[in-house]
Amino acid sequence: MNVLLIGSGGREHALAWKISRSPLLKNFYAIPGSSGISDFAQCVENISVDDNAAIVNFAKSNAIDLVVVGPEAPLVNGLVDELSTAGIKAFGCNKAAAQIEGSKIFAKRLMKKYNIPTAEFEVFDNVDDAKKYIREKNAPIVIKADGLAAGKGVIVAQTLEEALNAVDEMKNFGAAGSKIVVEEFMDGEEASVLSLTDGKKIIPLVAAQDHKRVNDGDQGLNTGGMGAYAPAPIVDEKISKLVEDTILKPTIASLKAEGITYRGCLYAGLMIVDGVPKVVEFNARFGDPETQVVLPLLEDDLLKLMDECATGNLTTDKLSWLNQSAVCVIMASGGYPKSYKKNLPIDGIGKAKSLGALVFHAGTKISDGELVTNGGRVLGVTMTAPTLREAVDKVYRCVEVINFDNVHYRRDIAARALK
Repeated sequence: MNVLLIGSGGREHALAWKISRSPLLKNFYAIPGSSGISDFAQCVENISVDDNAAIVNFAKSNAIDLVVVGPEAPLVNGLVDELSTAGIKAFGCNKAAAQIEGSKIFAKRLMKKYNIPTAEFEVFDNVDDAKKYIREKNAPIVIKADGLAAGKGVIVAQTLEEALNAVDEMKNFGAAGSKIVVEEFMDGEEASVLSLTDGKKIIPLVAAQDHKRVNDGDQGLNTGGMGAYAPAPIVDEKISKLVEDTILKPTIASLKAEGITYRGCLYAGLMIVDGVPKVVEFNARFGDPETQVVLPLLEDDLLKLMDECATGNLTTDKLSWLNQSAVCVIMASGGYPKSYKKNLPIDGIGKAKSLGALVFHAGTKISDGELVTNGGRVLGVTMTAPTLREAVDKVYRCVEVINFDNVHYRRDIAARALK
């Protein structure tokens, strides 16, 4: 198969690594790719992930059999629809289905209509009305921008003052923050369950737990994710069954009832409250950094599974997993998620790899022949081991041999699970 991967982040690097292991793979391309993805695929840097027409033309010209769409923006922008019109298969959902991530309001109203467990909420397009409602409800409370905000459009406010300020901050997200969702605060354990679906059947992947806050102890600002581990012990067999029966299957069925066929990866961000899973949010693609811990544990051929999802013909009901744990630590630029420096030389990746680490590039580039930082989240360092304790110990040994100026990473990834 000739495969084209869309994206350039750590998630896409992990996808490229896993796809490259498939015996079905023939020629492999990435738009735009990255310095890490270039180990596996021919990177095409002069086409933007937002340029649907150029991507379709490239796919036609290179006889692409399957396009794998990594990030959310191209899905929301209808890339899969345009590929489909051109007769090109894609792993990823169409524009209508991508609303489940592209609009918090669409997702919340869908869940309410079809009784899918989630937090109580109200929708506002007027700042004063939102603030009045927040004063009535009091804190803690959650404020979300309706549209895509690169994982940063959610504020969990612990005080009334913080909540009222959060309403004003939503304007920083432009059109994405023109409407907001105000939700009840759910107190529990978070978990992420990614799943593969062909529009009819849905197969959960092993559960992971992400660490959103920038600092140890879940302190500081929300980020795109500072690390993850899998499997997450909070999602035991009983909760897995509840997630499948009360969330995943009903969501695919409810979309179908609305005239929408969802194919690709459906990501359910969950809160487990008193043993009951509820939806915090849905994403229309693989999670980042959850993908970096889930895929190293998957024994099946990911490319085969993606192709079957794209054709609406998943042939398996159960996936095979390594009996191990995986931990990923994100190495970020100091100052992230606010302002940070770029173009800082990175060294030590070779040494980390020699210790057995998978090092996924999230924000790097080659400048004058040297690998340098080019983003807030720079690298995702992943290790697998027979136990979670071993995986944690090994991953931090690898993180410590990688260096760039003002590097920042959390030192407590998976600490809750170890307790």
